[in-house]
Amino acid sequence: MSNWKVYLDTSVVSYLDQQDAPEKMEETRRFWKLLQKGEYDVYISDVVIREINNNTPKKLDVLLKYLDAIDYTVVEISENTIKLAEKFIDFGILKQKSFDDCQHIAAAILANCDLIVSWNFKHIVNVKTIRGVKAISTLEGYKDLLIYPPSILLEWEENTNEHPV
Repeated sequence: MSNWKVYLDTSVVSYLDQQDAPEKMEETRRFWKLLQKGEYDVYISDVVIREINNNTPKKLDVLLKYLDAIDYTVVEISENTIKLAEKFIDFGILKQKSFDDCQHIAAAILANCDLIVSWNFKHIVNVKTIRGVKAISTLEGYKDLLIYPPSILLEWEENTNEHPV
C-alpha cells in the first residue's frame, strides 16, 4: 500500500511547543517522530503557514525547525478550496468565525488526503464536524476524510502497527 496522505492542521504544529499543555506536547512530539520516518505523505496548507507566523519569534523558530525535520507538501488555498470551505458554513457545520478551520478541512479534501490530524476538538475533531464533512464529501463526490487527533495514530502505530483503515 502506498503511503497515507495526512493533512496537519495548525494545532498539531503548534502543540510541538505548547508549554502549558505538556501531555499533548509530548504526544505531538512522539507523533512527529512517526512523521519523520516517512511512512506518511504529509500535507499542510498556506493557512497553516499564515497561522504559525502569528506566534512569537521564539516559538516560530522552534516550529519551523520541527517543520524542517519532515518532508511535507504545502497546499495552496484556491478558489475551489474557498468554495468548499463555504459549504461547511452554509450547511451549518461550522460558523463563519471558524472559516480557517473550514479551509483546513477543504484543503485536505481537495488534496485527496486520507486523514486530517488535529488537536482542535472544538471545531474539527468532533462528531458534528465529522458527520458534516462526511455528508458534504459524499454529496460533492469526494472520498471520505478521516479526522483524528495525533493520539489515535500513535495508538495504532504503537499497539497494532496497523493503519486506521
